[in-house]
Amino acid sequence: MTEQEGATAQKTGWKVGLIVPMNNTTMAREIAGWLPAGSEVEVLRIPRGKGLITPEVLPEYVRNTLDLAAGMSKGLDVVAYGCTAAGFVAGPEGEARLARDLESVTGTAVVTTARSMVLALRELGARRIALVSPYSETVNRALMKFLDEDDIEVQELASFNAPDVDALGRITEDEVAALARKTMTASCDAMFIACSQLPTLGVLDGLSAEFGRPVMSSIKATALQADRAALLRRS
Repeated sequence: MTEQEGATAQKTGWKVGLIVPMNNTTMAREIAGWLPAGSEVEVLRIPRGKGLITPEVLPEYVRNTLDLAAGMSKGLDVVAYGCTAAGFVAGPEGEARLARDLESVTGTAVVTTARSMVLALRELGARRIALVSPYSETVNRALMKFLDEDDIEVQELASFNAPDVDALGRITEDEVAALARKTMTASCDAMFIACSQLPTLGVLDGLSAEFGRPVMSSIKATALQADRAALLRRS
């Protein structure tokens, strides 16, 4: 890609396929705020029950995802798999396998929120983090194990402990910011706000300035990796 072609691509934006759970009401709106202007987001919503993702329901969820993803539009620049919990509950190997399978059925580059989370924290040089999540203790353990595979230590953890997707969907941006303030400590290099349902677009910059350290979220991390993957694909 020439410099002029790269500039044109950034001006027109990307065609992004976004795969999220059926209940997700946040990510499609917020990811557009971090993508280049003019980007288009095609959303594929995966049916699921009221409960949060667990190892027991993950195999069926993954099968449904692959079946439905095969019908996504052709000509997408990148596909973003936006279910954070499904990624880290699967573990690094399972998450990587799912990304490969999605690339096979969609015919395009795939980024996942779980892997984007790790890459974003690596790039920030964050090794000791504060973590805000909406998950249960079991799912939080899976998240911390996923991060530990890349030598990222969760020093402080606070969770909304949402019992189901209805409770998860009621969590507001102000509540996320308030819990973040209670959780961040001087010993942490950065903060990560996990889950692509939690709204963060309007508070990340303010929290980062307040803490004097980076604050990253699942949605922003995914947008950053999707932008890079799309640019590479067009080059």
